[in-house]
Amino acid sequence: MEILVAVIALAGAILAGIATAALIQRLREESEGWLIAWIVALVGLCLSLAVIALGSFMGFGGVTFRIFQVTGSMLAPLWLAIGLVQLLAEKVPPRFLAWLLGSALTFVATVIMVWDPLKTEDMGKTLPRAVTHWNIVPSYLLTGVHAVAALVMLVMLVVAGVRWRNGDEYDTDNLHATAVIVPSGLALIGAMRFAVPGLFATVLLAVAAAAVWYCVLRPLAPYEDDEDDFDDEIPERAPRREERVPRERAMHHEGAPDERPMFRDEAPGRRRAPEPAPADLPPAPPRRSSGLGDLVAEYRAGDREVDYASRMAPPAPDDGGPSTGYIMNGAPPQRPDYKLSPAAPATGAVYPGADLFSPAQQQAASGRLSPNIYGMLTVFTLMDGAGEAFDRLAEATVEAVRRGEPDTLVYACHAVKSAPLQRIVYELYRDEVAYRDHMRQPHVERFVNDRQSMVLATNVIELDVNAAKVVPLPTVMY
Repeated sequence: MEILVAVIALAGAILAGIATAALIQRLREESEGWLIAWIVALVGLCLSLAVIALGSFMGFGGVTFRIFQVTGSMLAPLWLAIGLVQLLAEKVPPRFLAWLLGSALTFVATVIMVWDPLKTEDMGKTLPRAVTHWNIVPSYLLTGVHAVAALVMLVMLVVAGVRWRNGDEYDTDNLHATAVIVPSGLALIGAMRFAVPGLFATVLLAVAAAAVWYCVLRPLAPYEDDEDDFDDEIPERAPRREERVPRERAMHHEGAPDERPMFRDEAPGRRRAPEPAPADLPPAPPRRSSGLGDLVAEYRAGDREVDYASRMAPPAPDDGGPSTGYIMNGAPPQRPDYKLSPAAPATGAVYPGADLFSPAQQQAASGRLSPNIYGMLTVFTLMDGAGEAFDRLAEATVEAVRRGEPDTLVYACHAVKSAPLQRIVYELYRDEVAYRDHMRQPHVERFVNDRQSMVLATNVIELDVNAAKVVPLPTVMY
């Protein structure tokens, strides 16, 4: 039996060593707290399994027993739990507290377990039990470490489950990893606390190392962008190492925090982490756009075929409805069946007198638009369940724009029928000065700040207006 335990322990030590090297390589690319904590746990598991293999071949003694207890019984479960806190905590205080608690317990317990005399050093080739050889102080200290580690693991499992219910794919991955680490960590604590066969305890040590390696390779692995994806496609999972666009374009507001979820890993690494200051970000190259809005994303949102060419074509000459998808010069159509009501919900801000060209230009034969007109199309991809809240916020913003921004010529928020989680905001301003004035308005600042928790990704397309017709949009009378 001892030979079998030694072989399993040696294989487990090799596995833990390979996993440690993989995590160190990952840490060089992503400086994440959970990686550091789990590297400590894997080093402990590797040393513990190596000592078990040696002791099962040659017999255990005071040194091998202490190394096994310090690394496998104390370090491994404690730092597995600390790693879960670093993975799931979104604020600095709990992560700092976890570091402080883990470091303090590690230092105190290691000193006591290394220097406190053992009850007896008479050991054979069978895996020795802690209660047989520890005196009262290290025994109770080890019990306290196990209790803290088990409690932290259970709490983190509950936290991961709660976030998963209303979260995104990153929360799903976190729950997956937590559901693997917690059972293996609790089983490891149980094997160290209770009288179990040495073979079973050795297998659980190896399983804990394999569980960490699996989590880093699978649920916590950084997503790679598909090389065949379209340029305007939202990144599947840029390890929160994703490329940032300039602040003013990505956020549509100067000085506002980034709306993208911090791809944990927004992802480097894998946690939603604070973004660097705008001044620290390198300038991104100009983004080329087809001017077709987000038809690519709309196509990906549904499986049915869409005739995009016909949708971009101009409306029929006899169509009296408002133009959608095509803008042209001309007199507004006469629609006596529509009644305008100031009390109707705001779907867009269009000023009746705010034509896109001056009176002198209206009378000019060429009818050419002012070259100073500034346009923008912003495509928002929303979080699940955030559509109604975003629509209410956009409606209030549009109403404020309607009342107080005469130089904002068009400001409209659109829903996308085939992509329920997308919203498109179309804007036209008399010039860039009007745009900057718009961005300084309190209601715009509120719109930018309040939508952060609702928006998953933002795609900004700057526009040049070649031809246009703008009339007040029809509303319904209540």
